[in-house]
Amino acid sequence: QVQLVESGGGLVQSGESLRLSCAVSGLTSDYHAVGWVRQAPGKEREGVSCISMSDGSTYIPDSVKGRFTISKDNAKNTVYLQMNNLKPEDTAVYYCALEWEDDSCYSSWKEYDYWGQGTQVTVAS
Repeated sequence: QVQLVESGGGLVQSGESLRLSCAVSGLTSDYHAVGWVRQAPGKEREGVSCISMSDGSTYIPDSVKGRFTISKDNAKNTVYLQMNNLKPEDTAVYYCALEWEDDSCYSSWKEYDYWGQGTQVTVAS
């Protein structure tokens, strides 16, 4: 059974950094993509990064490009989201999610098949 467990959220000041971790279990191959999706109160979910577990190719949307970086450690089956220069508008619950049948990052976060429980990130001004 596939499981994703996020950690690393918390309360930080504007301009500070956080690194989120997503531990993935239950995989039998690397033919998957893992993404980070956030949801702020009263807003729709927004994909903020994606990485291919097979070749490490990544996608970062313009909204966070230059501040957010996604990486992975296949040996640990863990995906990381490094968030720098955080802003109050980055406050949200951050979820990691996995797409089962595709290892690229071309699909929308709406195609993800498995989700973690989420971790809260709060950025104070």
